[in-house]
Formats: sequence, structure tokens, C-alpha cells
Amino acid sequence: MVMIRLTTRAYILLALGVLLVVLGIGWGLQRRAGSTQGFRTAAVSRGDLLVTINATGTVEPEEVINVGAQVAGQILAFGQDVEGRSVDYGSVVEAGTVLARIDDSLYQADAAQAEAQVASAQANRQRSGAELAQARTKLALAERDWQRAGRIGPGDALSQSQFDAYRAAFETAQSGLAVAEAGTQQTDAAVQQAEATLARARRNLGYCTIKAPVRGVVIDRRVNIGQTVVASLNAPSLFLLAKDLRRIQVWVAVNEADIGRIRVGLPVRFTVDALPGESFRGEVGKIRLNASMTQNVVTYTVEIVTDNESGRLLPYLTANVEFELERVADELQVSNAALRWLPNVEQVAAAGREEFARIQARRQRAGSASRTSRDGTEAAKKEEERGERGVLWLPDGGKVRPLRVRLGQSDGNMTVVQGEGLAEGQSVVLGVQGGAAGTDATQNPFGPKFPGRGSNQGKGSPGGGGAH
Repeated sequence: MVMIRLTTRAYILLALGVLLVVLGIGWGLQRRAGSTQGFRTAAVSRGDLLVTINATGTVEPEEVINVGAQVAGQILAFGQDVEGRSVDYGSVVEAGTVLARIDDSLYQADAAQAEAQVASAQANRQRSGAELAQARTKLALAERDWQRAGRIGPGDALSQSQFDAYRAAFETAQSGLAVAEAGTQQTDAAVQQAEATLARARRNLGYCTIKAPVRGVVIDRRVNIGQTVVASLNAPSLFLLAKDLRRIQVWVAVNEADIGRIRVGLPVRFTVDALPGESFRGEVGKIRLNASMTQNVVTYTVEIVTDNESGRLLPYLTANVEFELERVADELQVSNAALRWLPNVEQVAAAGREEFARIQARRQRAGSASRTSRDGTEAAKKEEERGERGVLWLPDGGKVRPLRVRLGQSDGNMTVVQGEGLAEGQSVVLGVQGGAAGTDATQNPFGPKFPGRGSNQGKGSPGGGGAH
């Protein structure tokens, strides 16, 4: 019984040993194949490079006017546009064009009543004027009698009672004149009040006809015939009128990391999904200073102005915008994939092993920094703008050797590079045949997986692996 157990254990150990030997041989063959497999390359090119910032925006009319109602009432009819059709969505109207009519029967009655009040007030003023003239005549007669009585004085020719009567008549006439003058002032004020009421009634009557304040296009009609509008503190909105769609704007949300490179007058190219294959030109007209924050991202609104003589750009289309920051002419450039790729140690020629070790150390430090940074891509862009150095890998007899270069501007796909020994048409490595750029094709499949190795290589900024 003991011999049987020992024999079984021996068989198990022998089988495990054979399996490990087979796996080791397989991995060794894979490493040898990986170290000798070919590289994918691309040639260094010379040409122009356009540096841009991409963002998304919305096509907006240059000026939108909210046409409202200042009186309450029922909508009876719509006016006619320049083509003689009823005003509706998309109608082109001139300044002064009737957009809608509100039932004005009550306002006509108010105006008629106000006119009658004006006529009555004017009649009262005429009567008051006549009374004033009569009071002045009475005062003149009483004053003359009183002056004659004063010359004669009370005595045999004029009794005391008669003398007192002349004086009382004069004083009464003076009081009567004062009353008549006050009445005239009152009737004058009544006339002014009645005329103001009439002017208000006529104005309200005029408000029953809604007119376009400017030439433009109706982009929204918010009422229907038969609908009753109620005017309160805020005038109800009836129409939205775009002042002139021949000039239009694009409102673009630009990230705070990019806003510093945007300036008024900067040329812009944009497309809209509604018109595939077409692009439009414009320029930055204004940068709004009231930033907004959405999910901890700060953005600024940039207004782009552009011509729309064809009328093909419609309000509120989504626009894909490119701000053209700089145009680099006739410079050497390489694919960003060449700057991202990093070989494994077996693929590096002996003369480049020391440089490879330094690059690995720098990449590990850069990886730690990017994990603590809010946006590693933005940090990489800033490094490129400062002219940081990168590394290209050149084919060298089945292996690769490093070439240090200085990074210039990048458009996201290609990057301007400068360096000794770099020439137009020279081959640079993008990756291994059959693998993605920047992958380590010969990693031990049975070894531990470390962050930043394997499929994670090749992602990030163009110069992330070779920053100096």
C-alpha cells in the first residue's frame, strides 16, 4: 500500500515537471520570435502643419428680438410676409410688417369714450372762459362805481349805506374773478387729463396691431389664431424674430486650458452635421468673460461671426469648430504614433540600451505625475509647447536605436520635429508587425501584470515617452 502511494506522487510530480518544461520552451520560442519580428515604419515627411483647437458650439442668430403683446385680447388674424403669405415659421418680414392683430373692439370703445371726455372737458373750459370774462366785466363795473363813490365820499350826496354797498360790490366782484380764474385752471387741467386718457386709449388701440420692429425672419411663432393673450408685468411673447440671418454667430464653449490661446480676430473653420462635406469660415468676434462650470469643468463662451448670405446655416445647428492657432510651413514632421511607441529591451540594439533605461525611468516618473494631474493630456500639450525633447526609434539591423528630437507644434496626428541626423524620407518605427503601436509584443504571458505595461503603452501625449 505504501509503494502505491509513492508511485502515484512520483507520476504527479513528473507530469508537472514536463508541463513546466513545455511552457518554458513555448515562452522562449515566443520571445525569440518577438525579438526578430519586423517593425511597422513610416517615413519622415516635410510639409505644412496647421495647429488647431477643436470645440463644439451652436449656430445662433446675431440678434434675436422677442416680439410681445402689450395689451390683452384674442388673436384675430396674422399679417402677411414679403411674399404675401400668412406670417408663420420662417417668414421674412420687413420693419413695420403686421405680424398679428388682436381683437380691438374694447379698445375702440375706450378710445371713443376718451374722445367724448375730451369734448366734454373742452366744453367746460369754454364755459369757464365765458364765466371768467363775465367776472372780469363785473369787476370792472364794480371798480368804476367804487372809485366814483370814493371820490364823492359819504355825505349829503351819497349816504353811508350806499357808500358801503359800492365797496361790498367791488370786493364781491374781486372774489368772483378769483373763483372764475380757479375754475378756468380746473377746466384746463380736466382737458389735459382727458387728452392724456385719449392718447393712452389710442396707444392701446394701436398695440392691438403687432408689427415687426426690424427686418428679419420669424424663427418661432408662439400663438395661434383664436388664442387669448393676457398682458401683465411681463409682456407675453408672440414671435421670436431673428434680425438678419445673413450675418450669423456660432457660440462655442472653450475649455479654460485653451482659452488663453484664443484671441479676437482668430480665423476659424467649422462644419455642421446638417451639411456634410461643407465647411464654413469665420473669425472670433468676442470672448465672454462670464465663465460657467459644469461638472467641475470651467468653460468660456466664444462668439464666432460669419457670413450666411446663402442662408444655408440655420439657427441652433450644432457646429464642430476648429480654431486655427498657427500654420507651420515646410517643416519635418512625424506621426504621433512614432513618438508614443517604446520598444522592449530585447528589441533595442546594444548601443541604445543605456538610453532605453533612461527613457524607461523618465516614463515611469511622467506616469506618476500624470496620475496626480487633473488632465495629463493638457500637461503633455504644455510640454510640447515648451519645445520638450522626444525620442524616435530608427530601424537598425532587425533592432531599433533611439534618436533624440526636439518637439514642435502638433495637430494631434503629426508633430513637427527637429534633430541631428533626421532627414526627410527617413524611416521611423511606429510599432511591431501585427501589433498596435506602442505595445510590448514579447511580454511574458505567465509573469505578473504591472500598470503601464502591455496594452497600455502607446497611449498618452506624443512626446510622453521621451520628455527631457
